[in-house]
Amino acid sequence: MASSTVRPKTQDRSQEHDVARRLLDSAAKLAYDPATEVDWETPLDKDFHGASPEWSTLYGTAYWNEMTEEQRKELTRQEAASVASTGIWFEMILQQMVLRDIYAKDPTDPEFQWALTEIAEECRHSIMFARGAAKLEAPHYRPHRLAFELGRAFKTLAFGEVAYAAILVAEEVLDVMQRDWMRDERVVPFVRTINNIHVVEESRHMKFARDETRKRLAGAGFLRRRINALVIAIASYVIVTSMVNRKVYARAGLDEKRAVREARANEHHKAMMRSSCSGLMEFLASAGLLTKPALVFYKRANLI
Repeated sequence: MASSTVRPKTQDRSQEHDVARRLLDSAAKLAYDPATEVDWETPLDKDFHGASPEWSTLYGTAYWNEMTEEQRKELTRQEAASVASTGIWFEMILQQMVLRDIYAKDPTDPEFQWALTEIAEECRHSIMFARGAAKLEAPHYRPHRLAFELGRAFKTLAFGEVAYAAILVAEEVLDVMQRDWMRDERVVPFVRTINNIHVVEESRHMKFARDETRKRLAGAGFLRRRINALVIAIASYVIVTSMVNRKVYARAGLDEKRAVREARANEHHKAMMRSSCSGLMEFLASAGLLTKPALVFYKRANLI
């Protein structure tokens, strides 16, 4: 009886190690150095977009139809830079949460080593995004003050499934749009390279985040699950609504107030966001994290 009681725990731990080992093997075989992989030297070619036009917050609006092709290209470049800046902001939050999670764990454990590998990749991504935004001739688009301070609290207090599910949301939303951008020949080549690097390496991070979320929820009771589902949803809302800074419109030579108004009412962009998050919502539902209060925030963020 004793051996049958111990075996499942041993097997579960072995499976967790297997996931981490596979991720470590993948990182050893397929990793990029953005410093050498991305063409940083060629001057910015303004005949290209910065992102697929269909992903612009104004695509499909009356304002978009009035814009010149040069304005459209400039807007997508500024929007891509804003998404990159938001990515840096959240990657810094992510790194601190993961470091805090592994602080007292066994460094010989493959999960510990994978976590450090992920952090190293995120550091490179942040530098890559920063250089990319600079090459797109964009200013520093930081989240609005409330989001910034909420992020400060979140990185300090979030743990367990809350931390990993929020990480997953940020990574999944970026993943779908960047898969489109990296294949789109209308997008400036160096941005396509940046997106390709991020998509390949983030696929490992998303696998880890999903596994950690499931693992941490395994012993969660009803109340804990409901509270954390709401916290994750609020964090997701803040992340997604911070992706495109309203200052991008003025930078592209547009009327900021009108652009914000039309972007908020843009049904095309809302549909793009919902379609990009269908897989994510299925995962959250399977994990019991799509409670009625949580759904309010996902709907407000146009994720469902």
